[in-house]
Amino acid sequence: MTEQQPQPQPQPQEGGLTTRPPHSPHPAHRHADWMFGGVYGTVLASALIAALHQDGEDFTPFYDASWVLVTAATAGLAHGYAHHMASHREGSGRRRWRLLARALWDEWPLVVATLPTVLLLAAAGLGDWDAYDVTAGGLGLNTALLFGWGALVALRVGHRLGRALLFGLADAAIGLAIIAANALIK
Repeated sequence: MTEQQPQPQPQPQEGGLTTRPPHSPHPAHRHADWMFGGVYGTVLASALIAALHQDGEDFTPFYDASWVLVTAATAGLAHGYAHHMASHREGSGRRRWRLLARALWDEWPLVVATLPTVLLLAAAGLGDWDAYDVTAGGLGLNTALLFGWGALVALRVGHRLGRALLFGLADAAIGLAIIAANALIK
């Protein structure tokens, strides 16, 4: 029988607030954290590629690619800053700035995950591709990427292959929901 390790208790702070004690997650879960950014960025890119082009309007793939990147960077900054503020701890100003920089840096996977969509839009601009085909192709590509992210994260944190594939299908369902929403809205 294995003995369970005691969990650190939240520390009381001024004003009745508590903070979580620092901890080092299991290495597989640290990798899952950056993979989380991959899923989040891919969902964001899917929603943006679906929303940016409207039927009857000029297709502006370079403009759309710019907005995908700007939105991903802004979301990453906001997400990192929110994490920093939610886990704010006492310490010197220099330490707090270092922790903020680290929280912001940890959001890089969100931005990187939008790059397949950005590259697709850039290629569409260079190749003068049809807007409908680019949108459909981007949504299909991102749905496949979501499946891959879901399965990879599940395998990385210790699930067996069959269960990991189910997690991949669950993530892909988010992509399918965006495709359905795009069809219904347009």
